[in-house]
Amino acid sequence: MTYRIEISSVAEAEADNAFLHLSQVTSPTIASKWYSGLLQAIASLSQMPKRCSLARENEYFSQEIRQLLYGKGRNSYRILFTILEGQEVSTVRILHIRHSRQQTLGEDPEEPNTP
Repeated sequence: MTYRIEISSVAEAEADNAFLHLSQVTSPTIASKWYSGLLQAIASLSQMPKRCSLARENEYFSQEIRQLLYGKGRNSYRILFTILEGQEVSTVRILHIRHSRQQTLGEDPEEPNTP
């Protein structure tokens, strides 16, 4: 079964911001290669998206949230998505593209410790 891929405007903006940041801290060539690889990783979700693990955000939302890890080291990102099963067409909806060190979506930030 082949799934249609939809990318939310939020995820597009997050990918663009990651590309801009990477091009400033490395080089435009490395950033372009990273971005091209990101698009390939997203496209791979059209086949067997359930191979990806549940995201840590899954417990905070009513829909099942899965993740595909992309990149290495400091350039590691989590592609967060949900699968919408349809009668004729099933869709993988890309919700967010977040750096692996970013806070979990839906989780309350910890309150600062006060003496």
